[in-house]
Amino acid sequence: MGFFDRFSGKKPTSAPVPAPAVPTVASSAPAANPEVPAAAPAGSPVGSKARIAAAREKLEMKDLAGALAIYEEVLTAAGDRADVLVAISGDLGSHGHVAPIIELIAPRYDADRHGPATGLNLLQAYLAVRNPDAAQHVLDILFSLGRPELEDRLHGFSNAIAELLASPDQVAGQPGGGAPGDAPKIGLITLSKPVWFYGLEPLAAQVLPPKEGRLRRLAFAQLALPGYGDKAAERAKQPEDELGRLSRALPLWFAETFYFSAAYASVAAIGLVTPPEGPAGNHPVIFGAEWTTENLRQLVESSSEGLDYIVTGALRATAGDYEVVLRVWEVKSFRERKTFTIRWTPSTADAALTQLHTQVRTYMEWSPNSAAFAYIMPSQPRAWLETLGASLGLFLAEKTLLPREILAPVAADLQAAGARAAAGEGASLAYLTLRARAAKLGEPAPAGLALARSPLVQQAEKLTA
Repeated sequence: MGFFDRFSGKKPTSAPVPAPAVPTVASSAPAANPEVPAAAPAGSPVGSKARIAAAREKLEMKDLAGALAIYEEVLTAAGDRADVLVAISGDLGSHGHVAPIIELIAPRYDADRHGPATGLNLLQAYLAVRNPDAAQHVLDILFSLGRPELEDRLHGFSNAIAELLASPDQVAGQPGGGAPGDAPKIGLITLSKPVWFYGLEPLAAQVLPPKEGRLRRLAFAQLALPGYGDKAAERAKQPEDELGRLSRALPLWFAETFYFSAAYASVAAIGLVTPPEGPAGNHPVIFGAEWTTENLRQLVESSSEGLDYIVTGALRATAGDYEVVLRVWEVKSFRERKTFTIRWTPSTADAALTQLHTQVRTYMEWSPNSAAFAYIMPSQPRAWLETLGASLGLFLAEKTLLPREILAPVAADLQAAGARAAAGEGASLAYLTLRARAAKLGEPAPAGLALARSPLVQQAEKLTA
């Protein structure tokens, strides 16, 4: 688990800062309220895990003081455990609270006992507050561990420290310097369930399939948009366009599909930028280049349960012709195992996307899971991607992770999703949660739209009314 900051000033002159675009944000999907049993003290594995989850909820509710109080309790009881230190430092960093990482973790960190993961978080905290001396000290400690798999990444951090030393006017606390943490935070939000499910938690047993046995863990990363080039950062601050939505909706679709498979536990990883002025200026990330193996390593380290495969890719469009490339990476060796390429025009989109979806499912040996809710492949995947993209935008707006101004027109998305709602249970459930989120933003639902006729949809309609 970790957090990764991109410095917004100069570009590196040699190796890049080790985390160019994939800091992790602890899953922003809603979690159940953790309760610590009386028999599980904060120092026990069960108790500390539950208390850390409670602190994470405090962070999500902007209650830093409440979270710090819980962290102090856990650290007093279990502050020498590696898993506790890495979880706390990762959660604080992912929510943009850099100073507490240094205050709470640095005095307790011992590389030999706690391993490199917490050290990497601490190192990045010192970089974020522009303290190159402390960062160099942690870097030297990490180098002394003699871990060959970390060398490329540590050399990248060395370059980042060199840049700070070469630009003393940019160090916090010096004349002309910025405040600690004044660089944008570029992070990942991971959704571990279908995006349209959030809001239907009381129906989990009827909608979500059981997950048992040894599961293959699979992440679908937001697609890169190479055609945006140097304009990617500015374009990301504007209302969502077609390619931006597709770059996020395609991994959501695949992650959703593999969630309804007996063999897989899947997540979608979506990028989000938090500027120095705070969450009010949040906007989506546009990745201008495909993910590197270093980015993949960072995503793996941010996963609490590990990953077996990651699917990355790129999307391009030129004069009405679209092309998507997907790459399947095996995490154990960080080797690319398979590449899929598909092209389409607006008139052939459904056929081409269905073909791509079938190819990926076949290669990954996808098989359906048994559940009361039968997941059915959409007959019009291009339209389904629009529903997923709209659901993601409203989900993030509801969680105050995106301002409403960055969304595509909500009324048009509601009308389109509602017109497709009668196609099946899945389409109806997606429309109902979309409608519920839109209502919270003051957007009225269109009238006269039909839903699929089933007891499950009727329950969902009452739940989301």
